[in-house]
Amino acid sequence: MMREAADDKLINDAFQHLLDSYLSSRHRKKVDIITKAFNFARQAHKGVRRLSGEPYIMHPIAVAQIACEEVGLGSTSICAALLHDVVEDTDYTTEDIENIFGPKIAQIVEGLTKISGGIFGEQASAQAENFKKLLLTMSEDIRVILIKICDRLHNMRTLESQPANKQYKIAGETLYIYAPLANRLGLNKVKTELENLSFQYEHPEEYASIKSKLASTEAKRHELFDEFTVPIEVELQKMGIHYEIKERVKSPYSIWSKMQNKHVSFDEIYDILAVRIIFTPNNREDEINECFKIYVAISKIYKSHPDRLRDWLSHPKANGYQALHVTLMSHQGRWIEVQIRSDRMNEIAEQGLAAHWKYKEGDDDEYTEDEAELNEWLRTIKEILDDPQPDAMDFLDAIKLNLFASEIFVFTPKGEIKTMPTGCTALDFAFTIHTFLGSHCIGAKVNHKLVPLSHKLESGDQVEILTSKSQHVQPSWINFVSTAKAKAKIQAILRRNNRDQQRLGEELFAEFCKKNSIDNIQAAADQLTEFHESRSRDDFYQSLGDKTILLGEKDLDELQGKEAGKKGWRRLVPFLGRDKKKKEGATEQPELFVVPEKFNRKKPIFITDDNITQYKFKHCCHPIPGDDVLGFIDGRHQIEIHKRACPVAAKLKASFGNRILDAKWDMHKKLFFDATIRIQGIDRVGMLLDISQIISNQMNVNIHRLTITSEDGMFDGSIELRVHDRDDVKEIMNNLRKIEDLKDVTQIM
Repeated sequence: MMREAADDKLINDAFQHLLDSYLSSRHRKKVDIITKAFNFARQAHKGVRRLSGEPYIMHPIAVAQIACEEVGLGSTSICAALLHDVVEDTDYTTEDIENIFGPKIAQIVEGLTKISGGIFGEQASAQAENFKKLLLTMSEDIRVILIKICDRLHNMRTLESQPANKQYKIAGETLYIYAPLANRLGLNKVKTELENLSFQYEHPEEYASIKSKLASTEAKRHELFDEFTVPIEVELQKMGIHYEIKERVKSPYSIWSKMQNKHVSFDEIYDILAVRIIFTPNNREDEINECFKIYVAISKIYKSHPDRLRDWLSHPKANGYQALHVTLMSHQGRWIEVQIRSDRMNEIAEQGLAAHWKYKEGDDDEYTEDEAELNEWLRTIKEILDDPQPDAMDFLDAIKLNLFASEIFVFTPKGEIKTMPTGCTALDFAFTIHTFLGSHCIGAKVNHKLVPLSHKLESGDQVEILTSKSQHVQPSWINFVSTAKAKAKIQAILRRNNRDQQRLGEELFAEFCKKNSIDNIQAAADQLTEFHESRSRDDFYQSLGDKTILLGEKDLDELQGKEAGKKGWRRLVPFLGRDKKKKEGATEQPELFVVPEKFNRKKPIFITDDNITQYKFKHCCHPIPGDDVLGFIDGRHQIEIHKRACPVAAKLKASFGNRILDAKWDMHKKLFFDATIRIQGIDRVGMLLDISQIISNQMNVNIHRLTITSEDGMFDGSIELRVHDRDDVKEIMNNLRKIEDLKDVTQIM
């Protein structure tokens, strides 16, 4: 009884907080329908608890709270958020919801209800399938995806109660799908929190390390911020502007990403601090001019960087973001980015699409169809969805291509502006305008000069596409297009052309199986697909059809379970031998561990000196002891080991999350592994000797290969080492940094 009373108080307080947030918003006050939805959901989920132990209804209330308070949605969305798990988890149907709450709420709830099976077949991921359903519904009503992102944010905030393998799966999906989606819809605060929470669960030590470094440098940052902003404030007050100056600190995830991508240390990242000037314009129509006036005034105080002026005022980003970014040189000799925005622009930067509704007349939170860029994006998604892709990984990739991309502006011959992703080519532009133009494109004129199809476009280019009826889509085109639309169209056309080859390959394979008395043709095809490292079964059949793979004895051996030559396994085993304690000439054939049917996937697997040969180590990320790793159960029920940050693992987590395992190292410095360190600095006599002494004498580690090139008094080189684990690498790098004139030490692999 006491527990029930405590639960009731918890639930009622949470719902009251939701109502208070809703009543203080600008939306029309439809409290009755929200209360009705709450009571309905509460009854439907009665007696059910989450893994954390709290009543299940707390989750829908929390999702509705995020939708209301953090995304700015109205009553329709709040009701849908409260009801979003009712159809999936209880006996109620979508029809019941429609009868009680009307068609609009029912349609959104249906879009939020998870489904499985279907379009991709058994092998593919339920997650990709859910995502496909989500996008289909989203193109009808954008609120579906907004509430889904709120749902994911609450799941990430309460991820602690899940086992580690589930944490990696959910964090991986979040980074791969939901954070880019939040970014594309302009939900900047939500995107940042999703990224940081994913980072915290996937790389707990590195997250903690960056958090503590941010905390220890906080006082210094405040000092820099205060000194930098005092003269700016004086100037803005003189101009009579109503303003607010905020300190923006780069998030742990974006700091870590920069450290990885640019191979730099925390201390070498200079844009951790940025300054935001948010002003209230005297006249809403004149806010763009006011941004430029502020820019002119502050660039008289500090020297601005000529190449780092970013103007998103006249042409906002596709997600609605508007601002003027300028980088100024502070009196302490540091470049500091200043972002100038009006209060309206700031709200759109934080809340994205939802904030647009606040500045539009109309119903409670009806989505108005004048977001041209968003509609263009949704059209692209619809085109990808119209073409049935057999492979979940391809599908997620195609969608993701256009989620992350930053943008450039390109002009047509008639002077119309087209927004394109950075890094796109003339061929991408052709497909953006029309599929016919793309498939018959022979070249382009960029700024009136003739260029090939693969020419990369830059902002401000004027592009004219040249076509020929004799031109047809080439397989090589897929390598240099970067937009989802172009990739999807090229693949669709190539697939049509390849079907004949695939049919021939299938017939050849059926004959081979019949001749060798192999019954289960599909299982055999899957086994040989992996054996030949083809991307999919269709690719394998196509290779048979165009004779790039010829079936023979080795394939039969593989299907009958004989050793297919020992070379294959050596490629998969990452280590290089023991401390010479192993007997000379011992050549054991490693037995790979096969996951049994009733395997407990919630428990971690431990990689030890003795069982390391039972796992597959692919070449995509080269994990060594000490790296944050995970396991993945492949099509043969064997376990691959990947770094958690590996790009291949990112796709696996998003597409095949139920096959992810938590993996931990339990190694005792018996085996050696490959590691490569890059060094750069000022060339001098004795430098090479200093480097080799640090590694050989102090560390007792072998140098496998040392490559150094010297030019104009500077040197650049790489050292390939044999190490026991990641700690060895860190210690070597720290010792190398102490060498005089050695300016930069980074880890390559």
